[in-house]
Amino acid sequence: MNILMPQLGETVAEGKITKWFKSAGDAVQPGDNLFEIETDKVSMEVPATEAGVLSEIRVAEGEVAPVGAIVGVIGTAGSAPVPNAPTKATPATAAAAKAPAPPTGYESNPEPSPTTGAQRPSQPIKLDPFFEVRTPERNFGPARLPGGGAVTPLARRLASEAGIDLSRLRGSGPHGRIVARDIEGAPRPAATQLARAALAEGPSADQVKALYDPASYEEVPLDSMRRTIAARLTQATQTIPHFYLTADIVIDRLKALREEANAAAPKDRDGNPLFKLSLNDFIIRALALALQRVPAANAVWTGDRILRFRHSDIGVAVALDGGLIAPVIRSAELKSPSAISTEMKDLAARARDKKLKSQDYQGGSSAVSNLGMYGVREFAAIINPPHATILAVGAARRQAVETAAGGVAFASMLTVTLACDHRVVDGALGAELLAAVKTLIETPVAMLV
Repeated sequence: MNILMPQLGETVAEGKITKWFKSAGDAVQPGDNLFEIETDKVSMEVPATEAGVLSEIRVAEGEVAPVGAIVGVIGTAGSAPVPNAPTKATPATAAAAKAPAPPTGYESNPEPSPTTGAQRPSQPIKLDPFFEVRTPERNFGPARLPGGGAVTPLARRLASEAGIDLSRLRGSGPHGRIVARDIEGAPRPAATQLARAALAEGPSADQVKALYDPASYEEVPLDSMRRTIAARLTQATQTIPHFYLTADIVIDRLKALREEANAAAPKDRDGNPLFKLSLNDFIIRALALALQRVPAANAVWTGDRILRFRHSDIGVAVALDGGLIAPVIRSAELKSPSAISTEMKDLAARARDKKLKSQDYQGGSSAVSNLGMYGVREFAAIINPPHATILAVGAARRQAVETAAGGVAFASMLTVTLACDHRVVDGALGAELLAAVKTLIETPVAMLV
């Protein structure tokens, strides 16, 4: 009996064997744990369903196999090990294949007769090493189209391989069925691929300009910044699985602390304060401290692993003429709000003068984008790769809220939205991070100790 990698969820495609409880040659009884698997969702032990002897282990500990793959074989007592799926032949394996094997209770391939040998194809069929039999590599679509028309299996396969849209064809078979000859007369793959590429890239400049009167617009050439922004944000929306979490935060205590801190700021020789804190300075620090409280979210995705950082490097979106950039405040959790304010003013000034160095805006694990100064109440920001999160901050407002005694009072409220990369931050983890930000902003004294 073949032992298969089980399906543990609709979206689970593979599993990693972390431990084998049995070794090759061990007796197995129904209910005995055979191995332990780990997927992106769960970790569990897989028991045996039949009695016998574990005659072969095909997937060792630490290896990954797709769902449905043969990871081991259970044979009857005294049976010979079941051979692996065909791999590169060696003289030893070729000689062993010719030797007669004792009865095992499993089907074996008999020696080919002259008749069957003549019909065998000259080239061997390549099989998936995890599977004993060939299975279709894809589904070629339903036999009946949404409009009611029917399609033969051969026509479905030919259309799928050629990239032909069946809904655009008229069938010439019985009762209007689409058959193979209809696919052969359809537009060729080259034209279809060009059409697909055009659809993926969007309409061309000439196609867009054709929709408008030439006197109604002026053309503005793209500079390198706008091209980079377009490429990165297109990449972000196409490759990062975003999800969003929104919270309303009471900021009365934060506003009072900010006013008191600005009033107590030391003065220079001309009597001007050495710093003037903004709400954004406290929000940057709150996010930096929250990432320290929830270190699993202080990370980025690298394709085959996750990088978790020791410090909170926070990017801050700065609007420029014709674009934006996000300079990074390094180790923001170690800096006071006044230090963050001073550094942010310097970075913003150099960004607008286009004097930032590459180390000023590269890296980081999260960012803050604040549109409150424009009166935007709430919005969702696009994650800036390779960051895993970004906090979108709206405008402060006065809002009626219920008091603890059941009455009604007015409070200063702020709506923030945390965008998360689901590859790094799951829903509960993102909620924990947002809750930490909310707690720090609503009790701002915690940011000063």
